[in-house]
This record gives sequence, C-alpha cells and structure tokens, in this order.
Amino acid sequence: MAQEALSLLVLSLTYLGLALGGLPGYRMNRAGVALVGASFLLLLGTLDLEAAWQALDAKTLVFLFGVMVLNAHLAYAGFFGLAAERLLGLARTPLALLVLLTLGAGGLSALFLNDTMALLLTPLVLALTRGLGLNPVPYLLALMGAVNTGSLLTPTGNPQNILVASLSGLAYLDFVRALWLPALLGLLLQVALLAFLYPEVRSRKPLPPLPPLRYRLHRPLLRKGLGVAVGLLLAFLLGYPLAQGALVGAGLLLFTRRLRSERYFLRVDWELLVLFGGLFVVTEGVRRLGLAEALLPLGESPLGLLLAATLLSLLISNVPAVLLLAPLVNDPRDWLLLAGGSTLAGNLTLLASVANLIVAEGARKEGLGVGLGEHLRFGLPLTLLTLALLYGLL
Repeated sequence: MAQEALSLLVLSLTYLGLALGGLPGYRMNRAGVALVGASFLLLLGTLDLEAAWQALDAKTLVFLFGVMVLNAHLAYAGFFGLAAERLLGLARTPLALLVLLTLGAGGLSALFLNDTMALLLTPLVLALTRGLGLNPVPYLLALMGAVNTGSLLTPTGNPQNILVASLSGLAYLDFVRALWLPALLGLLLQVALLAFLYPEVRSRKPLPPLPPLRYRLHRPLLRKGLGVAVGLLLAFLLGYPLAQGALVGAGLLLFTRRLRSERYFLRVDWELLVLFGGLFVVTEGVRRLGLAEALLPLGESPLGLLLAATLLSLLISNVPAVLLLAPLVNDPRDWLLLAGGSTLAGNLTLLASVANLIVAEGARKEGLGVGLGEHLRFGLPLTLLTLALLYGLL
C-alpha cells in the first residue's frame, strides 16, 4: 500500500513538472522531470529495469533521431536559409509576405519538424520585417501558427505525430491523405485571422527590395541532403518502414568526409529523446497502477477523444498526452484525431507549444515582446476553428 501511495506521489509530481516545464526549486526541465520520475518508479519497484526497457518504443526513438540528423545536415548546408530567401523573395506586398511566410513555414514544418523550423526561421523573419520597416508581431504570430498547423500534415511534422505514426502503424501516405485538407485550411484561416486583427498586413502597397538574408550555403552538402530527403520521402510514400528509412538516411548522411560526426550530434535534440524515453517508462507505470482506466470514458466517442487530447496537451504537454490516451484508440480515425488535437492545441496560448516559446524567446533576445494576451486573441479563435475543421473533415 505504501509503495502504491509513493508511486502515485511520484507520478503526480512528474505530471506537475511536465505541466509547469519543471518543478519549483529544482533545476530540471521537462526531460529531467521525466527521467527522474522514471528512475523513482524503478526505485520504488513499480516496474523493474527489464520492464522499463520493454516500455521504450524503439521505432519512435529511431525515427525521431533520423529526422534530427537530416535536419542538422540541411541546416549546415544552408537549405533553410535558401528556401526562405527564395520563397519570401516572391513577396511584393505585406499581404503576399504574410501568405508566403505562412504557407512556406507550414510546408517546411511538415517535412522537417516544427520546433526546428521555429528555431531557424525566427531570426530570418525578424531580420526581414525590420529591414522592410514592417511590424514584426503579426509575422511572428504567423510563424508560430504556421509551424504548429503545418506540422499536422505528415508523420514527420512534430514529435507527437512521430509518436502517433509509430504506435498506430499508419502509413505515411494515409496520414497525409487524411490531414492535408485540415492543415491547408488551417493555414489559410490563420492568414484571414491575422489580416482581420492587423489591418496593416492587408496592405497591397509594393514592398521595397527584400534585404539579403544572412546564411552560408554549402552546395555539395546541399545536393547530398536534398538527395537523401527526396529519397526518404519517396520511400515513405511507397510504404517503406518509417523508422528504418530514417535510420538508413541518417547513416548515409553521416558517411561523409565534409563534416565531422560531432557536428551532427551537436544538433540532435538529445533532451527530446530523453523526454520520450522517460515518458515511455512513466506511462508504463501509469498502466501498471491501473490509473489509465480513469481515462476510459474520454475515449468512448471521437469527440471526447479530441477534446481530451486538446485539454491534456494544454495541461501536461502534447507528447505525454498522446502516450496517456494511446491505449484508448481503436481505429485510424481516432489516431488522426489524437494527432490533430495534440498538435492544434499548441496554437491556443503562447505557452502551449515549444515552437511558440522558441519564437517568443528569439524575439525577446532582439528586444521585441509578444505578450500572452496578444497571442491569445489570435490563438484562441484559430484553435477552436481548426479543431472544428479537423473534426468535421475526419
């Protein structure tokens, strides 16, 4: 009885830490909280090391690692700077810039992870808007919304989608076929919403020539990276196993004389991998204690599952929410609703998504603040409308 009570205390503190981004008074981020929670469950005997190893989903971890290596290679090659420059260079008016930024950031996030795009594109958007004399705030909000909503499109768009694809076995093409329309309509909806909230972005006054964006282009690396990326995309569309394909792609990129392996590994988000590993173990502890049964009523209907995914994502973050709700999912539509609810919830508040925080922190370092209230008047209607679209279209 004491063991169960202590285990419940550990789980409560773990999910509190995940919700707050850390425990007050302790220097732990979410990855640290998940790992400490998992280790304490082992200490208490809730599960042993063998059970913890079995709880890890190797396919998810390998898939995520492979995508990170590809992103690192393309970043070193200058691909993302080049793509942003070419795309945004087509803009002739503030409204066109908003549309191209939204669709471009959304499309890149669908292929290369939303947090990565938030990190790489924030300084480019700040430099561009300041160079053109535009108010950066609506364009930063557009970037936040686009990397979240656009990442809905594919299994490689964000960590929770990678998790859903791995646990469900949904094929890459089936995922895209089901979610391309909600993602596209969501991106167009955010353009309309921002144009309504910020009248200056509706201007069709011609922009001056775009200031040059600062990035370094390495053409041999670019050719190899794009070759591997296109090959992987084709393989996924043809049904090749996602984790296996991502690992093969990572191996091909690491087999090079141009970049030291350490350079790749510096860009791998090890904290995210540790977070996933810890959460797999913590979720197994929840299952063994029978706590998951309390969630069963949430999965009795598709609408209930969607609302549960959204609310839990806001409370404890999206990846833990997906792991908690996964046992309730029975069919492909429910898996897609779980992916959609956990992803679109990230648009609701400034604190609801890591990508939002990355953009906000990048802006803060440049002396520009995006307030909670300013984000909420954009994020709240966007989230409600896109969730309704998702549910109606699925």
